[in-house]
Amino acid sequence: MVWFHHFPPLEFSLVLGTIIADSLPTVQARPWRKALEVWKPYGGISLIKNKNLKNPPYAKWPVESVLFCYPGKRAYGEGELIFLELKLIGDAADHAFFLEVILPALEKASSVIDTRWQRSDSLWGRFDVQNIYVARGPNWDTLVEDSTLDLKYVPTSYQWSEGLVLEPVPLKTFQDLTWVTPFDLQSDGDDRPSRRYKQIPPEHIPSLKDILISFMIRMNSLSAGKGERVELWDVLNQDAMDSFERMMASELDVPMTHGNFYPVLESQPGRWIGKQTFESIPDAIIPYLSLASIFHVGAHTHFGCGTFILE
Repeated sequence: MVWFHHFPPLEFSLVLGTIIADSLPTVQARPWRKALEVWKPYGGISLIKNKNLKNPPYAKWPVESVLFCYPGKRAYGEGELIFLELKLIGDAADHAFFLEVILPALEKASSVIDTRWQRSDSLWGRFDVQNIYVARGPNWDTLVEDSTLDLKYVPTSYQWSEGLVLEPVPLKTFQDLTWVTPFDLQSDGDDRPSRRYKQIPPEHIPSLKDILISFMIRMNSLSAGKGERVELWDVLNQDAMDSFERMMASELDVPMTHGNFYPVLESQPGRWIGKQTFESIPDAIIPYLSLASIFHVGAHTHFGCGTFILE
């Protein structure tokens, strides 16, 4: 039996980030080492051996990325599958970067045991990279099967969006929004608010417009390379852009008929998790909410926070 003693994406981020920093040439490793400095007050990589953690730092990699472990359990027995979804965004969405940097780090993390920072029951050094899939629209293409890499497969940076429809298409009625990872839409990522509340204050309950604003902030913050910024408008056609602007200019006051939220542990990133029910989620905003769930919103997106499903 192996355990994640900390929030799983947090462990993946710290372990893989450390391995990458140690394996790259000095110049290339510099931004990775700088990104790891935020972990020093917590003991650096030795945090993996420490059970105690409160208020995780706003850590991230020097490349825009999301580490999303499918919610569920933290303890695994022999032969059980662990599902990790890695999203590389912007310049990092490069197949060569994944093969040359990310995959070797993952393979090393799977096979090397270092008792200086690992616990006897930790995952690290005790798993196999069995299968890897690459998103193509709503489907997954196989890149690694039974630990064998398909060297002929070269995914593009845009294939994840194949079949994505940004124009409103009324297919069904949605009312429920369920947060599958913790969210924190109030924090700006610089200062973690103190956890003073056992129950969510009314002003912390996200409205549909709050989520769309967080999505717009998220998109506008992503780098387009060479120090430039990519804005949301750069990825929308004119009709979709006009529709989004009209929505953001309107009140978009859709009443929430029911909400059930509870605080997450102080050892986890984010602040709240739960479910919201609205009278009816307008068809026009469904595409943008879908994008928001893909890119994640709010604080701690690197750890997979701020994603949800619509039902």
